[in-house]
Amino acid sequence: MSKILIRGAKVLGGEPQDVLIDGGTIAEVGAGLSAEGAEVVEAAGKVLLPGLVDLHTHLREPGREDSETVLTGTRAAASGGYTAVFAMANTFPVADTAGVVEQVYRLGQEHGYCDVQPIGAVTVGLEGRKLAELGAMHESAAGVTVFSDDGKCVDDAVIMRRALEYVKAFGGVVAQHAQEPRLTEGAQMNEGVVSAELGLGGWPAVAEESIIARDVLLAEHVGSRVHICHLSTAGSVEIVRWAKSRGIDVTAEVTPHHLLLTDELVRTYNPVYKVNPPLRTERDVLALREALADGTIDIVATDHAPHPHEDKDCEWAAAAMGMVGLETALSVVQDTMVDTGLLTWAQVADRMSFRPAAIGQAKGHGRPVSAGEPANLTLVDTEYRGSVDPAGFASRSRNTPYEGRELPGRVTHTWLRGKATLVDGKLT
Repeated sequence: MSKILIRGAKVLGGEPQDVLIDGGTIAEVGAGLSAEGAEVVEAAGKVLLPGLVDLHTHLREPGREDSETVLTGTRAAASGGYTAVFAMANTFPVADTAGVVEQVYRLGQEHGYCDVQPIGAVTVGLEGRKLAELGAMHESAAGVTVFSDDGKCVDDAVIMRRALEYVKAFGGVVAQHAQEPRLTEGAQMNEGVVSAELGLGGWPAVAEESIIARDVLLAEHVGSRVHICHLSTAGSVEIVRWAKSRGIDVTAEVTPHHLLLTDELVRTYNPVYKVNPPLRTERDVLALREALADGTIDIVATDHAPHPHEDKDCEWAAAAMGMVGLETALSVVQDTMVDTGLLTWAQVADRMSFRPAAIGQAKGHGRPVSAGEPANLTLVDTEYRGSVDPAGFASRSRNTPYEGRELPGRVTHTWLRGKATLVDGKLT
């Protein structure tokens, strides 16, 4: 049926309303709407949000389809309430040409579980020596506006400056993986008390903070936009706060796992907790939550990083870095930010839909839940509580740090331009 009536949902956590979808558009929002000719979704007590947008997803295709594919990754996204994801460039081959980004873009269109916007590499082969085809990727069918060497830092200041100057011409943004490589050689976890006790190579906070400080100054000098990927330390928060106070055009993201988990978990030596940047201290976690609440950190991004079993089920030093996150992100945000009173559901919509869509220029996403807007929506049962079971994930990989942990909230429905991709918690 082309008409769907979502009855009695708390739109953005507010008063219950009905939302009528006709075709791919929200036709009407209000109380007591007619259900004539419409499929009815009873949503009393549930929260209706605009479809979530993830500015930082690893879909692995092309090249590492044993970890994830565009199909499985977008199915995981729909399960988590996402209607658009930005796919990072560290694939094989690297997404540093128009041909590769167009391939990823078209795969997303074919599968239809959510929109896929490729992120282009900043440098050829992520090697940090020569700018990639930024203009060609922007002018391609994929229309790339976000560029990142994520997984590696653009550590050469001259290359970073040139990238910022180049993307300024078409309103693009460089998303920096802030990690000074010389300060993190052999690093295995956060540098601090726990790393000293465990005898693991320490990853100092200053390795992140020094790059952020340099890049916000470069962005100010050039008059361009810079975005900070997966910010993880209290010191990084203060640098971004300072930069924004000066009017520098900087935005920043935090991952769900950096809002919840700390380096104390590394005492288990379970490689599921090995991630880049590493899990930090309780002090850092609290600073990140406060910064997300006050807007210093603009958005939540998953850094969904799937790995096959053999890359994580091994000794700590040999294990790959990364965690899956698309299917648990909203629950972690509810647990750390909503249920603690730090964010309202309307603010969650801002941090997980409106702002990421604006930063990445995701057309048709991050729009108000109002008549005339595209029907990109997610419905959440906020009263639900249950333990995380990765066996039920849509993702091809299972490297979640939350297995067996009880988390609140469950996405029950997702609509992409009025088409249901998730119904009663099951993919269509």
